[in-house]
Amino acid sequence: MRPAALDAWAEQDAWAGRKKFVNIGGLDIAYVEVAGAEPALLLVHGFTDTSRSFSLLAPHLAGRRLIMPDLRGHGASQAGKGCGVADFAGDLAGLIRHLQLDRPVIVGHSLGAMVAIALAARHKELIGGLVVMAGTLKPDFARDHPLIAGVQALCDPISPADPFYAWWHACLPAVPRAFLAGLAKDASAMPAARWRAILEEIRLADLTGAAQAVRARTLIIAGACDPLFGKAHQQVLLRALPEAVLVRAENCGHNPHWEDPALVAKAVIEAFEG
Repeated sequence: MRPAALDAWAEQDAWAGRKKFVNIGGLDIAYVEVAGAEPALLLVHGFTDTSRSFSLLAPHLAGRRLIMPDLRGHGASQAGKGCGVADFAGDLAGLIRHLQLDRPVIVGHSLGAMVAIALAARHKELIGGLVVMAGTLKPDFARDHPLIAGVQALCDPISPADPFYAWWHACLPAVPRAFLAGLAKDASAMPAARWRAILEEIRLADLTGAAQAVRARTLIIAGACDPLFGKAHQQVLLRALPEAVLVRAENCGHNPHWEDPALVAKAVIEAFEG
């Protein structure tokens, strides 16, 4: 039986109305907050997503304080001059300080996982734990990779019905269609040039050195069927991050928090309870 809270949080049309704004380094950064117990969980979405990415997971984390920002250039947050992993991490450090969060646990998905690693490496004093979900240290996409080719083919205005989303948002059939439609609408509001600029930063990123500086307790969550960052990427993460623990979402692809939010929430709570 679905908890009533699940239906409330899955009401996708109302998501934008939940956003608050704070100015970080001259940029208006949007975020959604849910009141609850400390330490807070700072949930960091992936490339082209927004805070909406965690709307299916949030009800399973009931009772915990949640902070879900839109990264710069995504959703309702302003785009700055830079769009690299370090720029995103710097914004999050500013957000933590502005909201006076006391060593939150950073939960990052995909690009957000890379940002979380950079944040943990550069601002050890700010965070109390790290969750790397569907992440990598070095994407190293070839020029003919389906993601690179698909993004290169996008033209403004991007349609939320573009066939590319069938590949980009591929997931188990149980994921609500309204949720996926909301993600596609959010992503389509980004100009194609910004997609390409951010993706190029992702393609060239290498967090191997940063991982060596991470000291936070780390949980790695990996979809067993992840087409982007599969087993080899997860093994590299496991070797590089100190005392990391790996949880495999056996039936999931690149988006375990959409496909099996109960499993993801259980793993996070058990790793950092108390």
